[in-house]
Amino acid sequence: MAIKSKSRLRFIIWTILIAFGLSGMMAILTRGSNYLQQDYFKSEEYGYRIDQFVSLLYVFELNDLTAEEMKKEIVVSSEEIEEHRTRYGNLGDQISSIGLQYDQQIQDAIDSGNNAVKEALINERDKKIADITENFNSDEHVRAKIIKEKERKVDEFFQDLQQYRRDYAIHDKAFKFYLKDEDGKIFTNLDMDGKSPADFFNQKEMYHIHDYSDLQQQSVSGNFEGYMLYNEVAEQILNKQNKEFTGEIGVAKSTPLKNPLMQEYKEYQKMRILLIAYTIASVAALLAGYVMARRKPVIAFAGLEKWQSRYDRIPIDIRAAILLASGLVLALALTLLSEQFIYFNQSIINTVVELGSALFVSAVMLSLIMIQVKFFADYRNDWLKLQTDWRKSITYKLYDAAKLAFLNTSIGTQLVLLLGIVFFLGGLAAGVLIEPMFILVFGTAFLLLGMPVLYLIFKKAGYFNQIVDNAQELAAGKMGTDLKVKGRSILARHAADVNTLRHAVKTSYREQAKSERLKTELITNVSHDLRTPLTSIITYTELLKTPDLAVEDRNAYVEIIDRKSKRLKVLIDDLFEASKMASGSIELNKEKVDLNQLLQQALAEYNEALAESSLQLRVSQPEQPVYAFVDGQKIWRVFDNLIGNILKYSLEQTRVYISVKSEQDKALLVFKNVTKYELGEDLEELFERFKRGDQSRHTEGSGLGLAIAKSIVDLHDGSLDIEIDGDLFKVTVKLEKME
Repeated sequence: MAIKSKSRLRFIIWTILIAFGLSGMMAILTRGSNYLQQDYFKSEEYGYRIDQFVSLLYVFELNDLTAEEMKKEIVVSSEEIEEHRTRYGNLGDQISSIGLQYDQQIQDAIDSGNNAVKEALINERDKKIADITENFNSDEHVRAKIIKEKERKVDEFFQDLQQYRRDYAIHDKAFKFYLKDEDGKIFTNLDMDGKSPADFFNQKEMYHIHDYSDLQQQSVSGNFEGYMLYNEVAEQILNKQNKEFTGEIGVAKSTPLKNPLMQEYKEYQKMRILLIAYTIASVAALLAGYVMARRKPVIAFAGLEKWQSRYDRIPIDIRAAILLASGLVLALALTLLSEQFIYFNQSIINTVVELGSALFVSAVMLSLIMIQVKFFADYRNDWLKLQTDWRKSITYKLYDAAKLAFLNTSIGTQLVLLLGIVFFLGGLAAGVLIEPMFILVFGTAFLLLGMPVLYLIFKKAGYFNQIVDNAQELAAGKMGTDLKVKGRSILARHAADVNTLRHAVKTSYREQAKSERLKTELITNVSHDLRTPLTSIITYTELLKTPDLAVEDRNAYVEIIDRKSKRLKVLIDDLFEASKMASGSIELNKEKVDLNQLLQQALAEYNEALAESSLQLRVSQPEQPVYAFVDGQKIWRVFDNLIGNILKYSLEQTRVYISVKSEQDKALLVFKNVTKYELGEDLEELFERFKRGDQSRHTEGSGLGLAIAKSIVDLHDGSLDIEIDGDLFKVTVKLEKME
């Protein structure tokens, strides 16, 4: 037991020495290039400080231009004029854009009868158009605009300077300068008092001395935007001065210790000494570990056989990943160890605890890595076992699965592409947790990529589920609907194969697909037609809340709200009535009605509208009454809808024919007109709810007229048929006649 204990102790000491030595090497790799310089004044930290001071010095001391003088230096190039002129497109595009901005506002003012607002909007629009037109006619007009913009930039530059004055004051206490310009003018922050620059710029008075000419080339030209808010106009003017200065800048030894530069200098010196000591100690630890290993083996793998058998049960690629992860954890632990050693805590107890914890983790991870390397090394003598274990690995199984996925190339490609997008969005989502502002990027990517991909996944999954369900129905002997063949994908080909077994029910499937499409159109059209007046009501209601609103404006807005409210009521009433008709839950109060007289009443309601229109009405009725046992109010609604459609959709300057006839036991009413809109060939769609002859939906109709009319006639056991011959639109209503 004593021998085993000594062996374990030797191994523990050896791993600690090696871990400590490796941490020192890690410190050299990560910190050596910065802290093993000859001194602080050749480090990156100091380089940043001197560059920043030179840039601030150039702006606050060496630049003697006032804001007004800088404005006089402003020049405008022909390229700038052309860029400003065409910034938003050519003349036609810009005029069109301005027109689009004002057209709706002007139309709203016209609709509300507010001539004052209309005239103001027109004048404002015309002024902008005139200004844009002048941009393309006169270079001087554009030059004046650009000069004004640049003058504003100059003013912003001088305002922004104030926030950097404190930084300059702090640097001014550490850096001393004595400079001359080309005219011999002296710039200095030294109290000369009869002394020469040599009395100050020497090794006794300064830590470090720079020749300003070298600093000017690397710091001022092109770099001062790195330390100040970027102002292109001011920078161009300052750089254009192209002033040359001679002289020296130095870091004074009299600089207060509280100055940031001196604190940085002292910290650098401390870090440099610590790193050198740490490097020496780590090299000594590595040498000690090497000597221990040379004298007697420190790694004893006996007794690990049972652990190796358990370890071998893990797939080989997972073992490799564990080994890699162990290496990463070791590297992290060594880095933390080196950080704790260099940036040691002021508290001795905390420092010892932190160093001990980091050293312990490093030693443990080093031990685990060595054991795993030993286990992997055993494969050198058994390549057959390596091949067997590789075939059992998750990577190999994934490769086999991928080969099966790519039996059809399109499926494999789509799958990889979709997964790539999903992982990309997942990475962006993780970025949001780190930086909340990243949500803008994630939101944009999700809308442009995530939503289409999500839709595509659901769509493909839904399509696959349809095929599975159809196959199950077919296996059960049920003849369902055909699958819709979408594209040329493998799913589409499979669907086509299933459809060949169901070709007898294709007609039924077409009806179902059409029903789904029309239902979608119904929802879309209902939403559009109800939202339009509702939006106007909300908009003008908000306008009514405006304080000190003129009486005439208020009255105009109220009138619009009233008109749109009535329009919304008509739409809702029509929708409600169409729904009742479709469900058959409406009661009819039937009585003997003269259809001739009922038609005349309906036409009388439209006398004024017909007189104002350019349509020529031709009515043909028999002299004797034509009776039918109907609900007079509902049939009157049919006539009202048909006549209303004629007024809305008839081509101007055409004739309209309405006739009433008796044909055996039927009463026939025929309405014929020439349409102003081109109609499709599918007559059945015209009976669908919210279907209009005006596809752009600019007319005031609800699109329910024909649907309601047909439902009413159907409830009376009659028929309403449509015929289209080119632009001739014919509606025939047939009802049971009474004697």
